[in-house]
Amino acid sequence: MNKLIEFIKANKIGNHKKNILLSNYTTYKIGGLAKLIVYPKNQKKLIMLIKKLKEDNIKYKIIGNGSNLVFSDNLFDGVLINLKEFDKIVVNGNTVRVGAGVNLMKLAYYISFKGLTGLEFATGIPGTVGGAIYMNAGAYKSDMGFIVAEVDLLTPDYEIIKMYNKDLNFKYRSSFVQKNKDYICLEVKLILKKGDKKEIKELIESRKQRRQLSQPLEYPSAGSVFRNPEDKYAGELIESAGLKGYKIGGAEVSKKHANFIINKKNAKAGDVYKLINYVKDKVKEKYNIELKVEQEFVNWE
Repeated sequence: MNKLIEFIKANKIGNHKKNILLSNYTTYKIGGLAKLIVYPKNQKKLIMLIKKLKEDNIKYKIIGNGSNLVFSDNLFDGVLINLKEFDKIVVNGNTVRVGAGVNLMKLAYYISFKGLTGLEFATGIPGTVGGAIYMNAGAYKSDMGFIVAEVDLLTPDYEIIKMYNKDLNFKYRSSFVQKNKDYICLEVKLILKKGDKKEIKELIESRKQRRQLSQPLEYPSAGSVFRNPEDKYAGELIESAGLKGYKIGGAEVSKKHANFIINKKNAKAGDVYKLINYVKDKVKEKYNIELKVEQEFVNWE
């Protein structure tokens, strides 16, 4: 890693930190150490960094707010790349161009209070814009696929290409980027609509109150653990299987919302991992329904 750090400094790639605790970089507040995290300054520096990592056969992972990641307790013997410097926001009428590293919740509030409607669903989703494209993040029967016009992507061959909505294969919690992990989201163009500021604000506030009543926001979590099966709700299946409040170590199936697993008391990553799989097995056993995990397991091999 020392040679890599010398390269990062010599080429002014961006800020970096060594030997970080992943519990400080994930919303579950779990995970072991990572050897290095790097914050590339721009697209050119990102390309330089990835080329170097591939040349030296060093594994890497692009992360945003860590809001959908379940890192193991083991050492991540590689490099994390965070795109928070990709923070451009340009509003032109009802069109918004935004960098992949922008916080999605903050963007949603910023845009909504400018009188643009269509992104209100995201005011409770604690990821980045890039992560939202990857997961096709959504809520309240809407998602990114409804508002994304185009995405600038870095290809595995270091080309920057533009892909349009029709080619991004947005589906429920899925996208082209998720299916093609070597492509990296750099920038997004959103098309929204003009709305009434007062009505938008009232909608956001009512949903905020609903979240506070129905979701365990007071504990670290990564939001919904499982995707909803067709015509069913994962939370209802988990609750009716009698798993609300079930604990493994410091991890617990939330008593407030059964599709949330919370870090109740200094949970280890292994606690969360075991509990997710336990819930999945029990629902399969009782209802013969295979729940799909919405979160991504990293460094468990």
